[in-house]
Amino acid sequence: MRRTIWRLLIGFLVGACLCHGAFAQTTLTWQQVKDKFEADNPNLRAGQLNIQETKAQEITAYLRPNPNLTAGLDQLDPFTGSPYRPFAYVFPLVAFDYLHERQHKRELRLESAQQGTAIAESQQLDLDRTLLFNLRSAFVQTLQAKALLANAKENLDYFDKELTISRARFKSGDIARVDLDRLVLQRAQYESDYQTALVNARTAKITLLMLLNDRTPVDKLDVAGPFDFQEQIMALDEFHSVALASRPDLKAAVETIGKAETDHKLAVSNGSTDPTFGVDFGRNPPIAVYMGVSVNIPLRIFDRNQGEKERTQIDISHAQRQKDAAEAQVFSDVDSAYFTLVSSVNLLRPYKGTDGYLETALRIRETMSFAYQRGQASLLDYLDAQRDYRATRVAYINLVGSYLSAASQLNTAVGREVVQ
Repeated sequence: MRRTIWRLLIGFLVGACLCHGAFAQTTLTWQQVKDKFEADNPNLRAGQLNIQETKAQEITAYLRPNPNLTAGLDQLDPFTGSPYRPFAYVFPLVAFDYLHERQHKRELRLESAQQGTAIAESQQLDLDRTLLFNLRSAFVQTLQAKALLANAKENLDYFDKELTISRARFKSGDIARVDLDRLVLQRAQYESDYQTALVNARTAKITLLMLLNDRTPVDKLDVAGPFDFQEQIMALDEFHSVALASRPDLKAAVETIGKAETDHKLAVSNGSTDPTFGVDFGRNPPIAVYMGVSVNIPLRIFDRNQGEKERTQIDISHAQRQKDAAEAQVFSDVDSAYFTLVSSVNLLRPYKGTDGYLETALRIRETMSFAYQRGQASLLDYLDAQRDYRATRVAYINLVGSYLSAASQLNTAVGREVVQ
């Protein structure tokens, strides 16, 4: 009997532990979300494979030309000579030749391939920058939806308490039936706000899980992070300086100019003549073994690689114009994101402080609730105060979300996180 009881207790404890693990949530910070994204996102992993491909091209670019081996037998006489001695007067020959590349062709090919790898790495960083903006936006939307859900739940709980007091007042004859009915109907709005916020929170988590390539159930995912704003912002010129030093797409444009210049040098080098040196060994009785050397020099009279020289020279100018366009885009992105962020901060400042919108709306709600419960305020004024408080809180949360989105946009425009 005791053994059975102990087994039941052990089974109950194990089941409780399993249930706790089944319903445990995984709470991720922004850094954890970012690390998980960079480790598992298929687009980023595909870009990393592209970098490995360009590195493999460096090996090909630096390879030396292969030497050639020629072996031959001459003066075979199977027809006019003795049918039993067709190799009597055979003339064996073994020759080696090797193309010698001049004007540093091999080194220039390697330099061009290495610059191509550097461009691919910068483009990968730019892809990471763009995708991280999408991820950050999804993370901010999840935080915003979470804050709206908490606010809707708080408003619903508060109104339920107010409704309980009003029902007690109705039973005591302090308010009319129509006033209670209007309060009950008003609760539908709070319930609707809560259900809408619940759906939006789930939708935001689904979007975040998609970007993370994660199959975690929605209810088991949670995010944590500061949902507030900073009043102090760096000067615009400082953001410009950081962006010019950090933007990977601008860096890739500068590296493209360097690669174009190297390709032009290679085109000029390819217009030079490369001799082929050869050595051969043979036997020609009565000479037992002889050796010969040769040099083959192509006469580049017509083809001196003029087309590639011209094309690569034009490509340098094209790359320089692309770099100027990229730099102009950097300034445009930073300016647009900066003024959007400043506008968000200006809109958020009046909400904070003792006399801010939030405290004022709360004070009005509490005052009107106190007055209504004592019959010193009308139902219309009471409901207006409740509605104004709810709208003020929602507006503040949405503005904080807009601020964080603008901060994310500015970080993307600059090329690294400068605004938390």
